[in-house]
Amino acid sequence: MDDKYYLEFEKPIVELDRKIREMKELAPGDVGWLRDEIAELEERRDKLQSDVYSGLTRWQRVQLARHPLRPYTLDYIPIIFTDFIELHGDRLFADDKALVGGFARLDGDPVMVVGQQKGRDVKQRQYRNFGMCHPEGYRKALRLFKLAEKYELPIIIFVDTPGAYPGIGAEERGQAEAIARNIREMSVLEVPILIAIIGEGASGGALGIGIGDTILMMENSWYSVISPEGCAAILWKEVEDPKQAEANRIQAADALKVTAEDLVNLNIIDGVIPEPLGGAHRDPARAAEYLKKSLLDHLKILMNKDKQTLLLERLRKYRAMGVFMET
Repeated sequence: MDDKYYLEFEKPIVELDRKIREMKELAPGDVGWLRDEIAELEERRDKLQSDVYSGLTRWQRVQLARHPLRPYTLDYIPIIFTDFIELHGDRLFADDKALVGGFARLDGDPVMVVGQQKGRDVKQRQYRNFGMCHPEGYRKALRLFKLAEKYELPIIIFVDTPGAYPGIGAEERGQAEAIARNIREMSVLEVPILIAIIGEGASGGALGIGIGDTILMMENSWYSVISPEGCAAILWKEVEDPKQAEANRIQAADALKVTAEDLVNLNIIDGVIPEPLGGAHRDPARAAEYLKKSLLDHLKILMNKDKQTLLLERLRKYRAMGVFMET
């Protein structure tokens, strides 16, 4: 991996990786002493990685979830599914490129897969609107959900968005209504809905396609009502000192409890999908393997439930979220 893609807290690993890379490039062949030295450096690197990634803060996990090389929905689909046929448009206004979806097969069984898609470079990010859906994106998703219900197909959803698009045009076309309608309609869909948060799960942008029977999160993803920096800007206003701004974001991330581990403990999500050491971007194929296994395991459970049980348990799941105190 190019040095420019290392995050700030990964810098201790950068030097060791660079040395290992240089020694492998310089090695004229299978030189015994050089091979042993490379193996020793790799062992030191692996131990350092284990120490760094086992003690990540919440803010550091947010940074990993936003890593520019992290796999997106369209990276996972060809690895996990077969026979994917993308469907386009909301039949009302436009085809939102920030949301992709269509028919596919998971281990031979037909499913409907829907997910938010970011871009890898500047051109793609503009094309995909940074994974931020317009109202037509949510209406396209609902059209696909209804299609899945018609053909009695389970729905698999990949959530990865910094939020719904906040532009004037989106508001004029009913952004809030589109999200609210999806939340209402998804709560009564008579097919299993399995959700995996694969990167960022921010605010109503995530909830617009995030109501289901089982919610899973990848180990280095985050899920919250607001981003840590958005929360920090509201609570402490914008500050000019970069160190103070960073401290505010760290404090906000801790207060929001955005990680998968936090949300399992709060009974908001149902499970954590492990990632390769260092994050999904370091080994996308293995990350996809872990994701596929979790999807298959949980979908098998959901498929054995009748419609009435699904709806009743879905309702109970969301009614049980949150706590309140009486004085």
